[in-house]
Amino acid sequence: MNCKNIITVAAVSLMLTGCGLYDKYEQKAETPADAFGTIRGGSVGDESLAQMSWREFFTDPVLQQLIEQVLANNTDLNSARIAVEKSEASLKAAKMAYLPSLYFSPQGTLAKFDKNPWSKSYNLPLQLSMDVDVFGSITNKKRASQAVLLQTQVYEEAVRANLVSATAQQYYMLQLLDRQLDILTKTDSLWNTSLETQKTLWENGKSYSTAVNQMESSYLNVKTQIVDVRRNIRATENALCRLLAIPPQHIERKQWGTSALEKRPVDTGQRMFDTQFLKVGVPAAMLELRPDIRIANHQMEEAFYNTQTARAAFFPSITLTGTGGWTNSGGGQVVDPGKLLLNFVGQLTQPIFARGKLKANLKINQLTEEDLQKKYVQTVIDAGNQVNEAMADCEAAREKYGYYRRQVEVLYDAYTGTHELMDNGKANYLEVLTAQESLLNAQLSEASNMYKGAQAVIALYIALGGGTK
Repeated sequence: MNCKNIITVAAVSLMLTGCGLYDKYEQKAETPADAFGTIRGGSVGDESLAQMSWREFFTDPVLQQLIEQVLANNTDLNSARIAVEKSEASLKAAKMAYLPSLYFSPQGTLAKFDKNPWSKSYNLPLQLSMDVDVFGSITNKKRASQAVLLQTQVYEEAVRANLVSATAQQYYMLQLLDRQLDILTKTDSLWNTSLETQKTLWENGKSYSTAVNQMESSYLNVKTQIVDVRRNIRATENALCRLLAIPPQHIERKQWGTSALEKRPVDTGQRMFDTQFLKVGVPAAMLELRPDIRIANHQMEEAFYNTQTARAAFFPSITLTGTGGWTNSGGGQVVDPGKLLLNFVGQLTQPIFARGKLKANLKINQLTEEDLQKKYVQTVIDAGNQVNEAMADCEAAREKYGYYRRQVEVLYDAYTGTHELMDNGKANYLEVLTAQESLLNAQLSEASNMYKGAQAVIALYIALGGGTK
């Protein structure tokens, strides 16, 4: 290597060192250390609930089978998989940009001048072209494509987690509706007995027709609620069928049984409600697990490399081209047979004035970086808020469970006692109606609170970044 080449290489090296066009992305956005805020009711430590796979978290075998079917058939998840494959193809193309392009472009010509005979010429060249990545343009585009691929991969995980959550919530909604239907069906039978008793009292002159009418009105109200619950069951089953990508049909499920908010053995399928598993971990673990935070980080990475590419546009681009092949038209003369033609060209293009496009593009990319950094911090804050809210909902549902259970017990005693008094003529129908309706409302509220507890636990699991594996 002569002195001239050494000087050239040294100058280029200094330029590359100064502008940092080959620098790799490093996260600069600072995140709050106390993203969760004040947490009560769950243990904060190194372990996190989200580190459990959804199969470990949801131990009900019927629900597990439903989730597996949804993940296998769901259209949205399939689209996410296709998006990953598209990004992989784009990255492969970006990597191939380092290689030269090769074209074969044969050409033939027929020419005639005045009365001269026809002249036949041909050209059979192989054309090679190669961009030299001196200032990192190709490298930064490749790295930006890698960041896009990572985004699509994490987005697929996010879709998977959302589907796990949606399936579980719909499943527990079906169990809630089944429980409510059971409560209303039993109430229908009990209130029918009360109505018949009131009719007997009226026929014997011991009551008024208004009492019978009031009793019948309450009884018919239960009938309409039964119709509504059955309709809601159908709607929930249809929603699950949409997730499964199958026609509307009955969805198998287990009976909820007693409250799932109590501490339960592992073999009941309700392990997720046991307080010993409500571990929120530390915020740092959430940053590594939550898909939306990881996507936001990869978006910053993509923006960083786009900015690097915009900087590289200010530097020269170097292109090497070469042509080799056979031709019988050399220097304007047609000769037969053809001769071998070789041609090599090196081209350097230095932007001087591009009507402000290069500066504007760089500024836009820098502003995009700044915007994404702020959005990343907000994403972390929102995630911590979701964890705090879900934990608070878990705690509230668990606290209310004991109150609802006791309320149902005392109201049931009140109802049976009032009904006995009415049978003996010592209580009027209004007291019985009040006792009946209070008991029914308490039973339905207890069941709804069970579902809210399930929602809260699922929300906590997803908020911490669970459900992706």
